[in-house]
Amino acid sequence: MKRREFITLLGGAAATWPLVARGQQSDVLVIGFLESGSSAEFKERIDGFREGLSRFGYTEGKTIRIEHRFANGHYEQLPQLASDLVGRQVAVLVATGSPNSAQAAQAATQSIPIVFANGGDPVMLGLVAAVNRPGRNTTGVTFFNSSLAPKRMELVRELVPQASIAGLLVNPRNPNTDSDVKVLQAAARSIGVEVLILHASEESDFASAFAAFNRHRVDAVVVNNDAFFSTQSTRIVEIAARASLPTIYYLRSFVAAGGLVSYGTNIVEMYREAGVYTGRILRGVSPGDLPVLFPFSFQIRVCR
Repeated sequence: MKRREFITLLGGAAATWPLVARGQQSDVLVIGFLESGSSAEFKERIDGFREGLSRFGYTEGKTIRIEHRFANGHYEQLPQLASDLVGRQVAVLVATGSPNSAQAAQAATQSIPIVFANGGDPVMLGLVAAVNRPGRNTTGVTFFNSSLAPKRMELVRELVPQASIAGLLVNPRNPNTDSDVKVLQAAARSIGVEVLILHASEESDFASAFAAFNRHRVDAVVVNNDAFFSTQSTRIVEIAARASLPTIYYLRSFVAAGGLVSYGTNIVEMYREAGVYTGRILRGVSPGDLPVLFPFSFQIRVCR
């Protein structure tokens, strides 16, 4: 081949490379992931989500790209983070952690499909019209964690049979809190236990809350489910240990950090189902036609 012909051929190939790259990029779908918690607790969950997507042939780095946004327990940041993802024209917006993330996603878009994964009642929260026919652009999975609160109160009785006062730690910024408190109070009354409710929404609140539990001589503490609490699992476990208070949690990550016992949903399993739903939506299924999924297994973990 003559030098002039080679240079011409090389120049023609170079001209087509950007076009090929652009063609490949256009085939890569972008998924927006809005998480109210932190990346530190997230790896196992996102692995489950990726596994669900893979059932439909979607592989991160090849056919999809995931844009992550973490609020790290600062729920006031969620609206801006959701707007940022919507501005990137994501194909699906996945909102996980506390229900605040799903609410922020819905406020940011009425057209992009939304898949939520949280522990609240999606109808009560206004996320869907009905669990069987969600309608609009939103569907997802519920961890059912809020509804497991009575079981955690029963664990108080099992751990401390003579318990007369139980502490309940809640985050007032979580939209589940009011309904969770009512359910827990009813469960406590049924077993003859009084409930002392304390709030925590900042890192500095935990030490003062457990000190107050001790002052009021509570016999055990129930930590209510909340994404901000999950980001602080090690800190909460350490403070509970220093206070010498039997404490019941909602995720096994607290037990992994040294906590006494947890009872809750298999979160990784539910993230996997959120991945399946995202895959189905990418294949053309309307989110409004996908019923909200409920958990099919629960976990109790005890510190060894």
